[in-house]
Amino acid sequence: MTLVDRASTFLARTAVVDPTASYTYSQLLDRSAKVATTLLAGQTDLKEDRIAFLVPPSFGYVALQWGIWRAGGIAVPLCTKHPTPSLRYVIEDTQASAVIYAEEFEAVLSPLFDTVSTRFLRTEDFGTETSPLPDLESDRRAMILYTSGTTGRPKGVVTTHANIEAQITALFDAWQWSQDDRILNILPLHHVHGIINVLSCALWSGACCVFLPRFSERAVLDVFRRGEVNVFMAVPTIYYKLIAYYDVLTEVEQEAIRSALRGFRLMVSGSAALPVSVLEQWRTISGHTLLERYGMTEIGMAISNPYAGERRPGYIGQPLPGVDVRLADDGEIQVRGPSVFLEYWARPDATAESFTPDGYFHTGDIAVYEQGAYRILGRNSVDIIKSGGYKISALEIEEVLRTYPGIRECGVVGLPDPEWGEVIGASLITDSGTLDLDQLTDWLRERLPGYKLPRRYIFQDELPRNVMGKVTKQELKQAFA
Repeated sequence: MTLVDRASTFLARTAVVDPTASYTYSQLLDRSAKVATTLLAGQTDLKEDRIAFLVPPSFGYVALQWGIWRAGGIAVPLCTKHPTPSLRYVIEDTQASAVIYAEEFEAVLSPLFDTVSTRFLRTEDFGTETSPLPDLESDRRAMILYTSGTTGRPKGVVTTHANIEAQITALFDAWQWSQDDRILNILPLHHVHGIINVLSCALWSGACCVFLPRFSERAVLDVFRRGEVNVFMAVPTIYYKLIAYYDVLTEVEQEAIRSALRGFRLMVSGSAALPVSVLEQWRTISGHTLLERYGMTEIGMAISNPYAGERRPGYIGQPLPGVDVRLADDGEIQVRGPSVFLEYWARPDATAESFTPDGYFHTGDIAVYEQGAYRILGRNSVDIIKSGGYKISALEIEEVLRTYPGIRECGVVGLPDPEWGEVIGASLITDSGTLDLDQLTDWLRERLPGYKLPRRYIFQDELPRNVMGKVTKQELKQAFA
């Protein structure tokens, strides 16, 4: 059963609230049917044509995504923060037959109008007619999302309708979604976290997804205070910003927020490692231990802390229903199951290389299994530092550094060294802009073995991050050069 099929059982319920209005599932079905009819333009089936779209998070976004699917196309959501060259890359790489855009993005797309062989449609160009729509098999390609490209050019990750359903239903069961849920979605909608974990899980459940016109700490906390939502998912950076904003509020304002947060059903953190210090500060404010989970564009979510049960700081939990997880000899997480993607778009060699002979996907993430749960050590390419014969987790060193007085945030990387292979470098964001490094080293010696001590330091105002708030370690390495 598809998202569209399930929507017919929730017709009168509110599906989406955006800055313009509230919309029911009935309105979503009607609007997406009109989008599909316009896209078909007399054809019976788009037959997996790629349709790219650049619109803000809104009812219009959802209607476009569903309309592309209902017409038999492959949805290619574009990042609203990307510059023109990045948008060109995705449009050309997918050979999109059409690009649909909201008026506010015309300026960033206009340099492509005469240089890219595709048709550009404004959201205002869609008609009001409906026509018969094709029946879709579950093994048809449905969506292409692009990787972050931290180790090379971004690759298009192709998922089928069956893959998407498997990703949704695993979370629907594990996190006990219901039609009474209301979730605030502040995550980018070109990424699996925002599209699947928040938007699609809510709509599969008959629940409501709420969008803000733009992110601000005040706006998010106001939504919480007013009791408009009971589920929230975000990246660690967002929780950090909310904590910092909360700390400067009056006691009366803080108490109103604390009271509202205690009525939430679920709060989740993902897309980057959650510092234990942030988890503990948020628990003090909200009364909730954030649920950490593990996933990526190619597999959806694979591992999760329990909805009901102990959530251990620093751990990501156990495999989700229907997901087969194992650790290779080097500690790499490998995943197999119906939620795993079909292929990298137009990259058969890269697709073949990403799977083991028995069908497990190479995630490239290194973990250990301890006391019944997985703990991430880091990404093999950037978070595992190989120094003097040791394999060292950058994330472990970061957790220790964050507990030092005066350090607000930090990033640890391996730097090339002719003698040791790599030495440990640490970028520090501090309250005062600097620290006594001799004192810091003495403090670290009491908490870490000598081979895990940073050998080089830099001070920065902020760490380089991608749009999901994840620290871009390759860019951070360049800062040491």
